[in-house]
Amino acid sequence: MRTTDETRREAHEKVNKQKRYNQIIEILEEMGEATAKEVAVRMCEKGYTNSTERNWSAPRLTELEWDGKVRVTGKKKCAYSGKTVAIYAIKEA
Repeated sequence: MRTTDETRREAHEKVNKQKRYNQIIEILEEMGEATAKEVAVRMCEKGYTNSTERNWSAPRLTELEWDGKVRVTGKKKCAYSGKTVAIYAIKEA
């Protein structure tokens, strides 16, 4: 196994996913809908993370979508990157 594979796996295993899921759901409840970057910025503002890097939220949003807890509601141009990105919201029961 390559070193990068090992370090990636180790980092992935250290993430408290449930805690992160709860933080993301809380933010989406507050905001209604948001992009991964907007969620990441809000996570940093709340002190949940130490940077606004979208990788704090994007993988967990994907997993929450796979689990049927959030859904993509559309797309828009990101105010930070200028790229077209997905907009997420909590999936209603």
